[in-house]
Amino acid sequence: MDSNSLYYSLELVAGTGSTLSVEQRAALQTSLVMLKKNYKFHRVLFWGKILGLNSDYFIAQGRGEDEMQDKKNLYSLNCMDWSLLPPATDSMIQDVSKAAKSRFIGDPSYVYEYHEKKPEQEDEAGENEAAIKVIEEIRLAVTVHLIEEEASVVPRGAFVKSPLGVVQINRSFGGLSQSEARKLDSFFHFSKAKNPEKSILEIGDLNPAIDFLDVLSDDIPKGSWSLQFECASSVCVLRSLLWLGLTFYHVPMTPQHGYIYIGDGAKNLDLPFML
Repeated sequence: MDSNSLYYSLELVAGTGSTLSVEQRAALQTSLVMLKKNYKFHRVLFWGKILGLNSDYFIAQGRGEDEMQDKKNLYSLNCMDWSLLPPATDSMIQDVSKAAKSRFIGDPSYVYEYHEKKPEQEDEAGENEAAIKVIEEIRLAVTVHLIEEEASVVPRGAFVKSPLGVVQINRSFGGLSQSEARKLDSFFHFSKAKNPEKSILEIGDLNPAIDFLDVLSDDIPKGSWSLQFECASSVCVLRSLLWLGLTFYHVPMTPQHGYIYIGDGAKNLDLPFML
């Protein structure tokens, strides 16, 4: 959610009980302004909070001219001092999936270790195990990347893609209507499209300038999103059942929208058996 409307946005997603303290809000209101200035971001979003056993990670996201490509994630333990997270790679994701199974500790330098048996015969030293080591900062970067890829949400028309491929905020977006906001087809994943191929009948009804993202209704398994209207039916709220803790809001007939994640960073792998 945009740092300029942080107070307002947090009130709209507080229905789950997950929110920030007054001290944390005050600290973020100041530090995010400085973050935008120091890193020369076009705008800064408060992404959320990942809970740890000893301390919590506060995540912010800075965006440049291209809202999709020019993204940088940062973390803080005190809402004031921020550090850049490295971009997640395939090898990092693979190592984290093997080595890090427990809760976050809250220490960026904490080392997770996993011993993997080598498929080959014992080497000259007689060792047949390979140790995979991952520090928690890498795990944090991978977790934020995966949640961003699988659960970031924007309403249809909120962003526009230029002929040059640059994705920017659609200044003419006035919000979804009440009827549109009640359909999952009106909400997109704000990540690179994974299902770009569509039938001729589907393409005929699409606008390539705004329909360049994946629709939430195509998610597998079906039923991985909960859509409700709250605050006297004035706010549309989407909650991910795959990444418990991610909440998206949109005020129909206004451009106000955003999402936040407050959780332990664990994916709900039992969801297919719960539906």
